[in-house]
Amino acid sequence: MAQPVLPRSPWFRTFHPRPDARFTLVCLPYAGGSASAFFSLSERLPADIEILAAQYPGRQDRVREPCLETVPDIARGAFEELRALVAGRPFALFGHSMGGAVAFELARYLEREGPAAPSALFVSGRRAPSIAGDRGIRFLDDDGIVEELRQLEGTDSRVLDEPELLRLILPTVRADYGAAETYHTGADALVAGPVVALAGDRDPHVTLDEAAAWRRHATGAFDMKVFPGGHFFLTDHEPEIAALIAETLRAGTGLGPTHG
Repeated sequence: MAQPVLPRSPWFRTFHPRPDARFTLVCLPYAGGSASAFFSLSERLPADIEILAAQYPGRQDRVREPCLETVPDIARGAFEELRALVAGRPFALFGHSMGGAVAFELARYLEREGPAAPSALFVSGRRAPSIAGDRGIRFLDDDGIVEELRQLEGTDSRVLDEPELLRLILPTVRADYGAAETYHTGADALVAGPVVALAGDRDPHVTLDEAAAWRRHATGAFDMKVFPGGHFFLTDHEPEIAALIAETLRAGTGLGPTHG
């Protein structure tokens, strides 16, 4: 994997610099994830889209920093750094699982405080914020959390089988689950820009109805795309998702009707 080029902030990475790109896609990773989760998507997107991938505190090169404990805290930290990086170019937000909640809160900050609102918000593998879903994973012992990660199939099995690596990542995973599981808003939490919800038809943690409920939090255009697969359906459908992102950004706010 190529080394990322560091932007002006420790919060964001770009793996494939495209200074002449027309759009920026800001990517927010899932619980326990890092910026590198979006390396492959960055490589696959067309030349007119450049990815800025978030690196939350408490992992990889930021491992000595304490994890942030709530989704709004993570979003606020990202917002303070992002606002200077997206000025002057249309941008969208993409978040998977916990990252979907972070992206939603980040969009709300950007709409309220600028410098500009995102041209689209992609929320992937995450229930709508007004639907509670605390399964208490953060309270499990280490073996229980490892079993959860195995079932989700989003973490390299080589990491899960390596005790030293587990010792490094489990505190971060536990902290992220704490943020993700306790995040909940009222029905009045809204964004004005277009929202695209992505869901797996066999996701054990997010039903299609829970994903479709994002419509209630969008005052603008809404669309929903359903893919075959479980919680990490995006791994198997990256080409289609890359095409969807590119099509949506190039079309502006003209999203189609909700469909599966």
